[in-house]
Amino acid sequence: MSTKDFIEKDYYKVLGVPKDATEAEIKKAYRKLAREFHPDANKGNAKAEERFKEISEANDVLGDPKKRKEYDEARALFGNGGFRPGPGGGSFNFDLGDLFGGAQGGGGFGGGLGDVFGGLFNRGGAGTRTQPRRGQDIESEVTLSFTEAIEGATVPLRMSSQAPCKACSGTGDKNGTPRVCPTCVGTGQVARGSGGGFSLTDPCPDCKGRGLIAENPCEVCKGSGRAKSSRTMQVRIPAGVHDGQRIRLRGKGAPGERGGPAGDLYVVVHVGEHPVFGRKGDNLTVTVPVTFAEAALGGEVRVPTLGGPPVTLKLPPGTPNGRTMRARGKGAVRKDGTRGDLLVTVEVSVPKDVTGKARDALEAYREATAGEDPRAELFEAAKGA
Repeated sequence: MSTKDFIEKDYYKVLGVPKDATEAEIKKAYRKLAREFHPDANKGNAKAEERFKEISEANDVLGDPKKRKEYDEARALFGNGGFRPGPGGGSFNFDLGDLFGGAQGGGGFGGGLGDVFGGLFNRGGAGTRTQPRRGQDIESEVTLSFTEAIEGATVPLRMSSQAPCKACSGTGDKNGTPRVCPTCVGTGQVARGSGGGFSLTDPCPDCKGRGLIAENPCEVCKGSGRAKSSRTMQVRIPAGVHDGQRIRLRGKGAPGERGGPAGDLYVVVHVGEHPVFGRKGDNLTVTVPVTFAEAALGGEVRVPTLGGPPVTLKLPPGTPNGRTMRARGKGAVRKDGTRGDLLVTVEVSVPKDVTGKARDALEAYREATAGEDPRAELFEAAKGA
């Protein structure tokens, strides 16, 4: 439905109700007429089908309080000479004062004609006004140390994105006075038929969807109104992030157009390795060497933690090589603020050279355990397999 059709159609007359009709009266009139001219009740009757479409269109506008208010205001404006017919009478021409009256202090409807017709023509067609456009999403990368990833960090990010051109204040015209695109009449969109009485909209090819054309294109943005902008932002990376994790920061992307919201910033996190600690989910891992005597006789072992004081774990007698113990609450930060655990793996340390009393003690131990064969069970199991 074009702007011209919208202005010229008398929806009150279509439904047969007065201009001060209540919502209940409009609904009642619509239901009565819809039953009378419904296609199912008038098979093969083209006139009845057309009449039903008119009735539905009228109810779509008058049955919605907001659309009805905009419709009444638009027709009142038309009756007062607010529109100027263009050449041939087939379209309507607007100057910037008409189209953006509300923003410039002119116009009688607060938000200008763009706001008057915005709600009614959002259903598609050539009358759809240019909507606020959301800014683009931006993706960046950051490299953190192992400790920063566990504890969280604030890092500077330098980003480049499209933003309103500073040279022309986003107008695209070096004099700051673009004109309304005559092809789309400032809507930024053009309609194309798709059959079945419906139409689809595409960005206007002449103004590239902006609704405005620069008579004197800005030398910086070439008339687009957008230019590359760089900025540095301090970004807080939450504690407990993983290597390769993608973090979304709402509203931190490229600025929007025509009052639209900013896009989002996506940060891909890379985490460096630690010389001592590893990670398994929300748990940290560490390998602690112990002596043969500590493993055999048991004892207390001091274990380092990430960013905190050491903890002491009790080593049971006869602890085998590779056994893993747990230091609770000494791991990575979880989403709920709690911490995982520190998984401590015991590694029995075997000295390369044994001399003096240590060697004598080991020789005595070997003689004392000469009758024991730790591999006996292994061979028995191999025979039975």
